[in-house]
Amino acid sequence: MRHGKAGKKLGRTPSHRRAMFRNMVTSLLQHERIVTTEVKAKEISRLTEKMITLGKRGDLHARRQAVAFIRSNDVVKRLFSEYAQRYSSRQGGYTRVLKLEPRAGDNAPMALVELVDRPIKESKAQSPKAKDKAKDKTKKEEKPKKEAAAKKEAKDKKTEEKVQEKESKPKKESKAQSSKSKEKKGEEEKAPAKPRKKAPAKKKEEKEEKE
Repeated sequence: MRHGKAGKKLGRTPSHRRAMFRNMVTSLLQHERIVTTEVKAKEISRLTEKMITLGKRGDLHARRQAVAFIRSNDVVKRLFSEYAQRYSSRQGGYTRVLKLEPRAGDNAPMALVELVDRPIKESKAQSPKAKDKAKDKTKKEEKPKKEAAAKKEAKDKKTEEKVQEKESKPKKESKAQSSKSKEKKGEEEKAPAKPRKKAPAKKKEEKEEKE
């Protein structure tokens, strides 16, 4: 009988199970929420609450115990500074487990483990930095559009000028042609009429003989 033996074996050796729990607790304290199977989530939440109680104690022995279990020194610093202040007025219940849809493939029950009272981050639309970035993006997007519109306008103006030039050229040519024709007519009028040539007398005699 398993009297006084808490926890799940999870089909792993004690060393493997402890290493897995250390990694998962460290990632939970770092990211404040992770997704895993339901059984693992319950085991992790229990160990994570123990680490937070050590952070609230804040003495040297508690810090050494936390360093022996948590794999990241940055997470240990955060545990004894940020989490200790956040949960100073809360007596237990630092984590929550939310059930999710079963995992595709083996249909294993999944769950989400997260820390309670997490600070809600400002949405990208509300934060001033995000607004400034959005303005910069809109300005950058508007610049090429304006440049393209200006280029199109310049091209349209050039095409219109070319069309106008083409239309004006034949008119000028017609005027020049009309002036040339007038000059030719004036010359013809000024020139004297050429006299008609008289037929020679031999041709007349031949015609009379044939008759």
